[in-house]
Amino acid sequence: MSVVTRFAPSPTGYLHIGGLRTALFNYLYAKNKGGKFLLRIEDTDLQRNSQEATEAILKAFQWCEMSHDGEVVYQSQRFDLYKQYIQQLLDEGKAYYCYMSKEELDALREEQRANKLPPRYDNRYRDFKGTPPSGIEPVVRIKTPLEGVIAFEDGVKGRIEIAAKEVDDFIIARSDGSPTYNFVVAIDDALMGVTDVIRGDDHTTNTPKQIVVYEALGFKIPKFFHVPMILNPEGKKLSKRDGATDVMEYKAMGYLHEALLNFLVRLGWSYGDQEIFSMQEMIKLFSPNDLNKSASCYNQSKLDWLNNHYIRQMDNQALKAMLVDFGCKIELCSEKLEVLFEALKERNYTLVAFAKGVQEVLQTPSNYDEKMFSRLNPQVLLNVETFIKSLDSHLGVSEIEARSKAFMHEHNLKAGEFLQPLRLAILGKGGGIGMAEAIFAVGVEECLRRVNFLKKSFQS
Repeated sequence: MSVVTRFAPSPTGYLHIGGLRTALFNYLYAKNKGGKFLLRIEDTDLQRNSQEATEAILKAFQWCEMSHDGEVVYQSQRFDLYKQYIQQLLDEGKAYYCYMSKEELDALREEQRANKLPPRYDNRYRDFKGTPPSGIEPVVRIKTPLEGVIAFEDGVKGRIEIAAKEVDDFIIARSDGSPTYNFVVAIDDALMGVTDVIRGDDHTTNTPKQIVVYEALGFKIPKFFHVPMILNPEGKKLSKRDGATDVMEYKAMGYLHEALLNFLVRLGWSYGDQEIFSMQEMIKLFSPNDLNKSASCYNQSKLDWLNNHYIRQMDNQALKAMLVDFGCKIELCSEKLEVLFEALKERNYTLVAFAKGVQEVLQTPSNYDEKMFSRLNPQVLLNVETFIKSLDSHLGVSEIEARSKAFMHEHNLKAGEFLQPLRLAILGKGGGIGMAEAIFAVGVEECLRRVNFLKKSFQS
């Protein structure tokens, strides 16, 4: 039987990385088995749904290049279908109308709490044959087993058994006729042919209820894999500050989708000691049977390291095109571009930082490091100017490097007393790429112009 997986987000907020990881696991397993990966938008909460959130989910999939099979399924377009199944269960005596008022339910729960009992519905309308009370719009409840166990094999947690009496007759249709989550999820998964459900372990308690629906309607029960949550470095629930933010924010922050997916696949799954995986490798090697039983911790340093790896692997022309989205339009010949980019690749972890690094090299400094500026003197500036004037525009990086060493030796200069003011003139600050690379990328003529600009600033 072909594997069919799905990802089913609710469009009531942004898609965060925990959701993207769930989608990735489902995607990889389907592709590994030559099956189908489906996308369903669970938009039955008409008051909280957001079209903007729906579009953000679809954009995230497009950015991550995780294509789904077939059309997107929207639950809001299937209400008539759900009503048919509600009516079927009513007709078969597997569900019933419950006329319990909110006041009655509140009183029951208060009594149960007073007796130190878990609050639960007491089945008072399960076999009701009398006259319905007036003025009450009933809900529909499904009949759950009164004895025995509800059991399933979880691909991550192993066998899970729950006493049937622990699952009360839960609501499958609200008083306004709208269906509830656990009811529609089971129906959709069955009708869409889903064979394997990989989702967060916060859904573990929903599974027994969904099994009740499957069995009541005679549907085949899929295989379940409940994945532990992603925690912050302190072992607590991941917050927005820790990284639980909109997936598309990672794009805006300059992360590559290859790095983000590689990062997420390792949060809960491993293959030996391997850290870097291409999408092809992930598809080939992934199995939900290898998912970790314990929670994983978000590690910002690991994400930065991976992102730097993928930036370093990028073709420079492709990287140049990508930097345009970060306000960095570059007009350099291919040779200078190669030198500049290779120098910057080693030291920048995001595209935002990379774009800033490019601009710091190519833009004439508008101000200078105060501490370095205060140490300048006329002789230092003369040395810098003399060196730049000694260079030819056709020199390569290694030749510029050799010329700078020869110049320092000839003038009996230490590296710090020569290279630091040279760096101040060209870049306006300490740190950054090597001076030979910077001079080559900027060009001798522009470097001389920057030296003169520094002289004027110093003399004024």
